Parts: sequence; structure tokens; C-alpha cells
Amino acid sequence: MDRQIATLFGIGNLRPAPGTWASAVAILLGLAIHRLGHFPALLAATLIAIAAGFWAVRRMTAGLAHKDRKEIVIDEVAGQWIALSFPSAGFLLMGLPREMFPYPGWVAAFVFFRLFDIWKPWIIGRADRRGDADAVMWDDLLAGLFAGVATMIAAGLSHGLLMR
Repeated sequence: MDRQIATLFGIGNLRPAPGTWASAVAILLGLAIHRLGHFPALLAATLIAIAAGFWAVRRMTAGLAHKDRKEIVIDEVAGQWIALSFPSAGFLLMGLPREMFPYPGWVAAFVFFRLFDIWKPWIIGRADRRGDADAVMWDDLLAGLFAGVATMIAAGLSHGLLMR
């Protein structure tokens, strides 16, 4: 079961760019979860993905020298859902119905997450360089946090400029 979770039931075996495939699937699943239960449901799913991810990655990589294997993509799911949680929470606070998730919000969360996950600036790169099983998760969790903040800054700038 650890391998199924870590590879997101085989999505991690898609080539090329399994992390991007997993992020795209995570966006679709995240939008569906948001639609079912708004931000609280997405937050709960994110926390479950984080816990399951740490468990699955530790078990799947036990005894392996190289821990950050390309087929492990649960970290992308957790990180992508963190990024997606920012606009989801914003929409809840704005009183938008759960059925509504305008495309710039989820597109920005996807693009910013992929950018930070690939680029790995500052503490994201430091977390990645740890090289242990937990580092597989931590760099993506931090990339998700950075992407969520960037998404909200972009939204603020966009709405501020459009409102003038």
C-alpha cells in the first residue's frame, strides 16, 4: 500500500515529467474536493495527504541510498493542495459558493507550484538537499506554501490593478 500511495496509484510511472502529471491530477482532484466541501474539505484532504505521504515515502525508501525517486509523487499532491488551499480559503472568506473556483486561482496555484518545485529557491532547496526520506516531502510542502503566497499576491495585484 505504501507504494500505491507514494506513486499515486501509478501516476508516478507516467513519463515524461511524472511530477507535472501528478500536479495536474492533484489540481483536478483538489478542485473536485473543493466543490464537494469547500476549503475545509480541501484542508482535511491536504492534511491526510501530508501524513500519508510521510508514511509512504519513509516505508518505500527504507534501505535505499537515493530517496527522492521520480516515481514518488505523493509529495507533489500534498504540495499542490497546499498551494490550492490559499485561493480556496480566499473564496470561502469572500462567500463564494463551493461550486465556484475561478480558473485564474487554480491555474496560478499550479504554475507557481511547478515553478517553486523545479527551481527550489532558498529553504526549498535546503530541504531538498537533506537527502533523507522526509526531505522528499518537505521541499514540496515548502514549494506549496511559497506557491500559495505567490498566488495570493498575484491575485491581489491583479484585482488591485483591475479595480482602478
